[in-house]
Amino acid sequence: MFLWQYLTPVLLITIQICKAERCYEFTDLDLAHAIIGTNIQVRLLLYTKSNANCGALISHTNVTEHPQFNLSQPTKFIIHGYRPTGSPPEWINWFKNLLLNKENLNVIVVDWNHGATNLNYFKAVKNTQKAAENITAFIQQMKDHGASLSSIHLIGISLGAHISGFIGANLNGKIGRITALDPAGPDFTGQPPEKRLDPTDAQFIDVLHTDIDALGFREPLGHIDFYANGGTDQPGCPKTIFSGQSYFKCDHQRSVILFLDSVAGVCASRAYPCSSYKDFLDGKCLNCDRYGDAGCPIFGYDVIQWKDVLGEQTKVYFQTNSKSPFCMTNYRVDVMIWNKSTRWGYITVKLYDDNEVAVATIDHKASAFKKYTETRLLAHFDKDIQSVKKVSLKFSTGNVLQPKRKLRILRVRLTHLERKERPLCRYDVLLEEDKEVTFKPLSCEESNF
Repeated sequence: MFLWQYLTPVLLITIQICKAERCYEFTDLDLAHAIIGTNIQVRLLLYTKSNANCGALISHTNVTEHPQFNLSQPTKFIIHGYRPTGSPPEWINWFKNLLLNKENLNVIVVDWNHGATNLNYFKAVKNTQKAAENITAFIQQMKDHGASLSSIHLIGISLGAHISGFIGANLNGKIGRITALDPAGPDFTGQPPEKRLDPTDAQFIDVLHTDIDALGFREPLGHIDFYANGGTDQPGCPKTIFSGQSYFKCDHQRSVILFLDSVAGVCASRAYPCSSYKDFLDGKCLNCDRYGDAGCPIFGYDVIQWKDVLGEQTKVYFQTNSKSPFCMTNYRVDVMIWNKSTRWGYITVKLYDDNEVAVATIDHKASAFKKYTETRLLAHFDKDIQSVKKVSLKFSTGNVLQPKRKLRILRVRLTHLERKERPLCRYDVLLEEDKEVTFKPLSCEESNF
């Protein structure tokens, strides 16, 4: 009995140490769980710089239990969406590692796979409110122990975006930021604000739309709503059903990949406020003066910098490449011709330096080129050429049954939209249809600005 009295405290301490050192991972379920259905459970996995590769399971009732959990530091929650087959999100570790590389903070991976895994999507939808209530109670405990709600950032993917909204509403919009990555559309579209994410749920809400014609939500939901490639048909994603499940989920999942690209700082995608994607492509929304020296918003992790200069709800558009680096370089292209009759067609522009070439094909619609009238086009180049040595132009009509046309260009002017530098010009260029013409650009004359 005497020996047991001494051993008991030692054993308890050992158990606590082992518990603290154990690494927890995201729940891995399978198709059998999806068929049977799962009941809601929420696990909170904490990662910090000191335990970046070893998830600590946080107690829902004792937020001070883990010494790694520093409530004076910012905390970011990653909240996943619907998991039809029960597998962990393939991007989850990539996501938390990139966040931890940015600054000293707490990253909490919300694992509600028990509840998100079900072949019946609508049962998973019903579980979003329960998951939100669970996380709300935890964040309330954080607040009670000194954490600032303003320092909390909820990052919700698909259904997770609406869970973030419910949490924010439960906390009276005091959460600092919600990032919603392609918020789920089915069963949320048409619902009143209290049954989905809405701009009152946090101090700042940024939203990315990538699949508004299928799995995503079409209308604006935040203070700033980014529509990548118009919010549909992401470059590099399959176009036909014969590609299997990737056809259904690629556009939707691209939201996560684009955001992670921004967290990693691979490059910056400038987005332009506009009332419609059509007007954006037509080059009607290129004025960024309202944002001062900062210019139009940059998509992604750092958009919080534009918080104080945005309107109540701002829709912005940007184009991407098909793979990382996703950011494109935008130029305004102004073309004036001296043909007697109007020419309709498409323009392809190439920019060259000594080693690389950047290409932009302006083909979303046939543009009208009229005599002595400047036609403004928006060109999206796949990369940024720092020092343009040569430029090539090609004109096409897309009509193989008519005679070949010529475009007699009086002046073409190319203006980089993100670098404050003198535009590039060329005068008196004859384009024969489908034939590329290459020339050395000139700095535009002062009178042509």
